[in-house]
Amino acid sequence: MKLQEKPTNIYESQSDETTSIEFPFLVILYNDDYHSFDEVITQLIKAIKCSFEKARSLTFEVHVKGKAIVFHGSLNDCLKVSSILEEIELHTQVVSESQ
Repeated sequence: MKLQEKPTNIYESQSDETTSIEFPFLVILYNDDYHSFDEVITQLIKAIKCSFEKARSLTFEVHVKGKAIVFHGSLNDCLKVSSILEEIELHTQVVSESQ
């Protein structure tokens, strides 16, 4: 059996990039003229399991800005949240955070 020499120079690459692996997707909720604040708040609480205050804040942001990011998560989780919001025909979009 022949012994091999250990490498003397080991280099580790360093990168300043940070990548979000855990939560690479998000759900955007868009404003419409058909749903009341109460309907949207109730559906947000159901979809993202948040407090009434958080749902009300997100609903107001959607109303004022025309849209809001309401959830960050895996693609599977975002699709579930989107599906629950769309049960009452709210308009949503699931997008990658890198876009």
